[in-house]
Parts: sequence; C-alpha cells; structure tokens
Amino acid sequence: MKFFIDTANLDQIREAQSLGVLDGVTTNPSLMAKEGITGTNNILKHYVAICNLVDGDVSAEVISTDYEGMVREGESLAELHHQIVVKLPMIKDGIRAAKYFSDKGIRTNVTLVFSAGQALLAAKAGATYVSPFIGRLDDISTDGLNLIEEIKTIYENYGYETQILAASIRHTMHIIDCAKIGADVMTGPLSVIEGLLKHPLTDIGLAKFLADYEKGNK
Repeated sequence: MKFFIDTANLDQIREAQSLGVLDGVTTNPSLMAKEGITGTNNILKHYVAICNLVDGDVSAEVISTDYEGMVREGESLAELHHQIVVKLPMIKDGIRAAKYFSDKGIRTNVTLVFSAGQALLAAKAGATYVSPFIGRLDDISTDGLNLIEEIKTIYENYGYETQILAASIRHTMHIIDCAKIGADVMTGPLSVIEGLLKHPLTDIGLAKFLADYEKGNK
C-alpha cells in the first residue's frame, strides 16, 4: 500500500517524508486555503514546492467545472512538474477530461467518488487514480469500506489498472481495513499515519527494557 499525506502544509509533508514511508501528496483548494495560500500564482508555486519535497506523485486539483476549463487548467498543472497528477471532479465533464488526459499520457486522479458506478466510469476513462471518500460516507451512516470492496472487485473482474486511492481517511483502522481489502493507496493527515506507530504494549515493553538495562549497569 502506498502512503500519501493529505495536506498543503510543508512542515507536515517534511515530517511525513522523514519517516521514510511517504509515497506522495494529495491536496485540494480547501487545504490550500487552510494554509493561507490564495491566488493562482501562489497556488502553482506551492505545488512546485511540494513536488520538490517528495519523490512521488502530487495530486493538484482543477477549479473549473466545465470540460474546456479543466483541460486548460490540467495542462498547465501537468507542465509545472513531472510529479503532478491532475485531480478532476467526478462529474460528466470530469470524466470527459480524464479520457482526454489519458489519451495525452497525462496522469489523473478522479476525486469525490462515492459509488462503484462512478469508480467504474473513472476506470473506463483511463484515470490513474480514483479517490473514494470513505470517511464522508461513514459520516452519513453508509459503509465506506464496503465501497472500497466493491471497487476492488469490479477492477479485478476487468483488469482495470486504475489505482484505488482511499481518501477521507479518519483514523488508523481505516488504513488497516483498506489494506486488508487491497486498496492501492491511502491518503490522510499526518496524525493518522503516525497513529500506526502507537501501541501501549510497545511503550510498556520499551520502558521495561530500558529499566532492566539501567539495573544491570548500576
């Protein structure tokens, strides 16, 4: 499973990168705004700064909701850096744009996916990644993990190469459950990734080892 961090915060990206397990970054307009990054030029510069911090893919989202606008923005984003993956919304024109970019050899991430049918269309259009938002489904009492299972089954049935990027990850068990199902990628905040490090028995065991060492060296 690939680990992506979902943020626009450079310090958090550096911290995740320092763990040695980071494979990429996902961002969106909300995350940019959270860091106070506004204006097209500043946003584009920030994408390049992120690419310079990591070795893997960086999803950069278009703002347009019409086909022509998505193509125009997507081509500009793709030219910024070879690590950029153009992030498109799961709407009619978004699927058209995904097909256009696929034919041009430009990688895409179709986002805001909430059904297996949407994921199937994204794969048919040649998307590199599809991003089902499991946490937001959980928020409305719908089983987000079941969606990952459905997409996995459909993709395996037909040999689609589109990678399942489990998004809206809220806690560590989301990561573990997605890994059990076989999601290709997870993306979530730094706190959730670091949460995988924690177990009380690890802390207890380490404390005992250190205490025994101190006793033996007195």
